[in-house]
Amino acid sequence: MARGGFRGGSPNMNNMMKQVKKMQEEMQKAQLEIEETEFESTSGGGVVSAKVNGKKELVALKIDPDVIDPEESDMLEDLIIAAINDAMKKADEFSGQKMDKLTGGINIPGLM
Repeated sequence: MARGGFRGGSPNMNNMMKQVKKMQEEMQKAQLEIEETEFESTSGGGVVSAKVNGKKELVALKIDPDVIDPEESDMLEDLIIAAINDAMKKADEFSGQKMDKLTGGINIPGLM
């Protein structure tokens, strides 16, 4: 008979496997929440608005018609880039915070 008299592994191993399974389920739930959450940002005092989802897909872009001037297309392009980049940054921060809660701040390679 094996030491301890337990078949199929120790109770500690079984408990650890249950905890791992629970953590995986929580991480899948968090990942789904991250993907479904939308992040919005504006630039130029609100003349350009961009919205991205947690999958980092641009889902909406609004431009105030008053700023559409062919002579100043460079400025408009810069405002669009700034709004999109800021919305993406918000998505990254939210995702990082969500996963840090689950992992206790431990970096798990391949997780995100």
